[in-house]
Amino acid sequence: MKSFDYIIVGAGSSGAVLANRLSADPSIRVCLLEAGGSDASPLISTPLGVMALSRRAAHNWMYTTSPQSALNGREISVPRGKTLGGSSAINGMIYIRGRKDDYDSWARAGCTGWGYDDVLPYFKKSQTNTNAALSDDVHGRGGPLSVSDLRDPNAMDHAFVEAAAHLQIPACADFNTAAPEGVGVYQVTQKDGQRHSAAAAFLHPVADRPNLHVEKGATVTRLHLLNGRVARVSCAMRGGGVIADFEAQREVILCAGAIGSPDILLRSGIGGGAALQKAGVPVVHDLPGVGENLHDHVDAMVICESASRLAYGFSLPALPKLSGELFKWLFARRGMFSSNMVEAGGFVRTDPALAQPDIQFHFIPGRKSLRGRMVDYGHGVSLHTCVLQPKSRGRVWRDRADGPPLIDLGLLKDDADLEVLLKGVKLARRILAQGPLAQHGLTELLPGAQVQDDAGLVDFIRAEARTVYHPVGTCAMGARPEAVVDPRLRVRGLHGLRVVDASIMPSIISGNTNAPAIMIAEKAADMILADAKAAKQAA
Repeated sequence: MKSFDYIIVGAGSSGAVLANRLSADPSIRVCLLEAGGSDASPLISTPLGVMALSRRAAHNWMYTTSPQSALNGREISVPRGKTLGGSSAINGMIYIRGRKDDYDSWARAGCTGWGYDDVLPYFKKSQTNTNAALSDDVHGRGGPLSVSDLRDPNAMDHAFVEAAAHLQIPACADFNTAAPEGVGVYQVTQKDGQRHSAAAAFLHPVADRPNLHVEKGATVTRLHLLNGRVARVSCAMRGGGVIADFEAQREVILCAGAIGSPDILLRSGIGGGAALQKAGVPVVHDLPGVGENLHDHVDAMVICESASRLAYGFSLPALPKLSGELFKWLFARRGMFSSNMVEAGGFVRTDPALAQPDIQFHFIPGRKSLRGRMVDYGHGVSLHTCVLQPKSRGRVWRDRADGPPLIDLGLLKDDADLEVLLKGVKLARRILAQGPLAQHGLTELLPGAQVQDDAGLVDFIRAEARTVYHPVGTCAMGARPEAVVDPRLRVRGLHGLRVVDASIMPSIISGNTNAPAIMIAEKAADMILADAKAAKQAA
């Protein structure tokens, strides 16, 4: 059995950061376990490859929800990364932190040390923002993660911004201030036109450290407790049938995400006792909050085809242009293949009387497929609308000891979310009808011109709404009895076990969740090292 000081489970956005920061001390032995394999695929490094990654089992856990009761019983895809870099290797690369009040609300709820002023230094520490025009007060210049403007945003992005201005929606020059509002072109986690995942930023540059061991193809089957302390991790190794054990002298740190981390706990007998017994899992530690509080940004999308070919498109007439775009990518890392597809968007109030934005737009300068693919044949634009602070809640649970976890995102269970989304979709349609976009000959395909009244739009939402892939909250941090981890991210009632990923969010942030997952790990690394130092001094 191999022994290390720290065992990190999951080499995604949080795990890669922790592996880097903890192994910076050569006296600390770190093991990073990743169920997936290499991230060397060109589909990962090429930003446009995002179109294929959400449906590629080689790099994706391919989770699916249980039937969603408020969405006509539909099962919803929940892509999660299964490779070095985790979901940062397959996501849309948008760099968003959320609002100041998101974090201050955590602190007010008992998460001491997690207010905006506490976490801002860690956001800055992680990044190098290549746009020198943005304020150094909120942006870092010397961190491992490259955050940059898109090299060649599509001209339709600017048409979207201009169309929104016709409705008095302002332009936003920086989405990562304390209170972002308005629309614009997003910054992305790219370096020199290529995806800059957490693995590329934090893991690969330190891969040769002798005190850092990275084990790929290692799926954690359970955690083992000894006298109330998690001391050992068992893994099923790629190839089948082989179980390997890894010993942690100090801590095991779960970084498997909002689905994976609670599932590992549940499989190990850590969770609600009655539910575990019903699933046939022996109860090791009764902790009812595990897997509860799951929530995500519910989203609906308006899709239009266009008469012009200015937007990205796949058609026979577009072949010469596509050939030129491929040439740009191969020789200059520019053009369409450097696009993350979800290029523009922003934060908007559906009612001017609201204190802050309640929806987020994601604008695609391409015609999203009605059949589930990223982009359909032809040309057009697509506009996502998501609810920033959903009230609906779901859970991750098990009904048996083996097999995949069961996932209920609980989408639109609370009617308040439906009301916000309905207003947002109406606003999206109004933006698409403004001159700067309408002049390109847009024809609405979904919901379609025949759907005009609220009842029809509600039917459309229930038939088509999904998520924008931001699950959080299943190992929630806090001081209340239902909290799974304390503000230092230690699992309550156990020793030697922490959770460090988006699952610890007590409530979702107002925006994309990758940057916060990286921040959480940056802050956790400092806490882990400080706790180890304090323990050594006390010994």
